[in-house]
Amino acid sequence: MASVTSTRQAVQLCIGKAGLPVGSLVYVRQGRREHCALAYDEAWLTNPACFNVSADLQRIPGYQTHKAASSHDSVFHGAIADTAPDAWGRRVIARDHARRRRVDPKLPALTELDFLLAVDDFSRVGALRLRDADGTWHRTVAKGRRSTPPLIELALIYQASSAVERGQESAEDLRYLQGKGTSLGGMRPKCTVVDEDGWLAIGKFPSVGDARSVTRGEVLALKLAALAGIDAAPARIVLLGDQENEVPIAVIRRFDRDGEDGRIPYQSAASLLQASREEERSYTEIADAIRANSQVPTEDLRQLWRRLVFNLLITNIDDHLQNHGFLHVEHGLWRLAPAFDINPFPDKDRESKTWLSEQDGPITDVQMLLGRASYFALNTAQALATLGEVHAAVSNWRQVALGPGVGLRPRELDDFAPAFEHDQMASSARLLGR
Repeated sequence: MASVTSTRQAVQLCIGKAGLPVGSLVYVRQGRREHCALAYDEAWLTNPACFNVSADLQRIPGYQTHKAASSHDSVFHGAIADTAPDAWGRRVIARDHARRRRVDPKLPALTELDFLLAVDDFSRVGALRLRDADGTWHRTVAKGRRSTPPLIELALIYQASSAVERGQESAEDLRYLQGKGTSLGGMRPKCTVVDEDGWLAIGKFPSVGDARSVTRGEVLALKLAALAGIDAAPARIVLLGDQENEVPIAVIRRFDRDGEDGRIPYQSAASLLQASREEERSYTEIADAIRANSQVPTEDLRQLWRRLVFNLLITNIDDHLQNHGFLHVEHGLWRLAPAFDINPFPDKDRESKTWLSEQDGPITDVQMLLGRASYFALNTAQALATLGEVHAAVSNWRQVALGPGVGLRPRELDDFAPAFEHDQMASSARLLGR
């Protein structure tokens, strides 16, 4: 009988720009079984600024274990898992490893810890950081160099990403992309960049299979969100190439840093709810979590409802729990993070991925939202006023789309029209007497 391969590796979990030690993270793999455990340092537990860095990590001594709830879930505690590479980042890491394994067949298979540690420390989402006992940060580069590129290197990153999508990448392409992945996204090609003003940003690229300008569509959605009174991540289009062959890149500002390069703790709504990806969860559950954890619960509840209306009216149906987040403010209190990763889906039915409530099911019409407004701290008059503001912003989509910040061509408007011009916009107009 073959022996079961066992792996045990410990790394130090730290937090913030200063890298304050938080605890010891231990990863264990025995054959195909794997789990992790974290024990807070005594110094962290006695620190007046101490808080639960993840909803599933209570401020108690001793190791707290975690196993993946399903094959689609992470082996790590929620907020730690939120810093792991997204599907695109994993694809780059796996491709690079497969190439190296062809040269060295004895190279061991990648573990979930390998993926977690492959993220560049400089750009890891939130404030949690990982380092070895000798003080080496994961992932880092030699002093004086950086793996997060400046905006002027966007063309190189785009070329390397396109090669990966086509399955034609070189070893140099993969080396260049290593560590530049993000935790906020999905399968679409993207990377972390340093913007012209020094802020961290995410660069999102067109995909080889796009039938419409998805990058311009996302920037349009984020600009409309801001006009609709939503706290949204600032976004703009940066053009590569010439007028004949221009490539629109969406550059979206990161919201988990401050002006001094300080790192702001982050956890997704999935982490706050301790939700498995295989569970149907609801916005009323997020509302309950806001009441229990928010520094300004009424403000956050109303902001969340505004986003639900906006998602319905622009046909953003990719509203899973990883696409909602929270930023730590102080003493274990959190705030709803700016809206991000919102896109119009003109070729999809208007049905939310996250349910409104267990009783209501997915969001499909504005009357459902008005019926639940009180759960989000809004009376009827306040809800209608919010609906009016969102409807007015979305009604202006053509002008914003053609403006310099988005740059859609007139002939491209028809590609997006079904996402913005539909029965729920007409129903909202009737409710508002417009």
